[in-house]
Amino acid sequence: MKALCWHGKNDIRCDSVPDPQIEDTRDAIIKMTACAICGSDLHLMDGYIPFMEKGDILGHEFMGEVVEVGSDNKKLKVGDRVVVPFTICCGECPQCLKGNWSLCERSNRTPENAAKAFGYPTAGLFGYSHLTGAYAGGQAEYVRVPYADISPIIIPGGMTDEQALFLGDIFPTGWMAAANCEIEASDIVAVWGCGPVGQFCIKSAFMQGAARVIAIDNVPERLALAQSAGAEIINFDEIDCTIPDYIKEMTGGHGAEKCIDAVGAESHATASFDAIVDKVKAATLMGTDRPHVLRAAIMACRPGGIVSVPGVYGGVLDKIPFGAAMNKGLTIRTGQTHVNRYSLELLRRIEEGEIDPCFIITHRATLEDGPGLYETFRDKRDGCIKVVLTA
Repeated sequence: MKALCWHGKNDIRCDSVPDPQIEDTRDAIIKMTACAICGSDLHLMDGYIPFMEKGDILGHEFMGEVVEVGSDNKKLKVGDRVVVPFTICCGECPQCLKGNWSLCERSNRTPENAAKAFGYPTAGLFGYSHLTGAYAGGQAEYVRVPYADISPIIIPGGMTDEQALFLGDIFPTGWMAAANCEIEASDIVAVWGCGPVGQFCIKSAFMQGAARVIAIDNVPERLALAQSAGAEIINFDEIDCTIPDYIKEMTGGHGAEKCIDAVGAESHATASFDAIVDKVKAATLMGTDRPHVLRAAIMACRPGGIVSVPGVYGGVLDKIPFGAAMNKGLTIRTGQTHVNRYSLELLRRIEEGEIDPCFIITHRATLEDGPGLYETFRDKRDGCIKVVLTA
């Protein structure tokens, strides 16, 4: 079969690889009908996430048709259309029973790597390195889904693949980021990053009752999409003060009660000294992630507020203003998304027409086009916001 594979930093190829096989009685094999390139995939491409190996199959946003089912899988049958959450969950461990699906204690097949990095292992993830289980990803014609009697979301007839696809990651991720903010009706919510996750953060913040949403980015197409959703926008290339100061100015000195970092490890700001230092440290292997946005979100947040971090970080962060967080009494919430905690509610909202997730898609292509579109997406060329691939 065809699959998009990692061969080293900035080297993604469409390879011919063996078809997956049933390995456990709870497994299923999915014929991929739609998959996507995620901003988190770019962290793998750019070398920010460790424990990648040559030939690893990428992709954690995918859906398709069930073509084979293990003998003990009573949930699925051949022919079902399913979206597969990026988190792999056993459904039986203490964390799964609490609904902390991304913290499953059994699904990570390489727990020793995660324990070295994080102190404890977290759940296995599709297509996301030997840090999270070394599972083949969904940017492939066929995918083996472990514990397939737990997390796959069965999609009703009449809903298109493109409407359903993002239930596996970015829609629940944006929703959880907003839910972590405990939004109140008077709240001003600031969202750093207007990529795919940021766009769903904006939509979710409004759907959860925010009074105002302020979106920060420097890519015109992304800012325009955020503005069309009702957000007030800041192009950080066009202001002559810090973003926290600018947010105060545009809110009459009030500021933002809730701040969302939807960027993560590869943030940047063209004129910021700390961002320049981050880039130098990363380039010389003296640092890992670039946490410019996290610093800004902490500084911008009003006392007693919440900083929500759906953006992915993989290493040790430098020069975080923790004194500001402590003295302002901020709450910081983060984590990989507990997709199944939200998936059925969000499926209902799509069915009822409250939101059409297709608004995010700008590019459609096939797996063979994937390597080039990884570069287009990373470099923000051709108005690229979200790429959907088919076999």
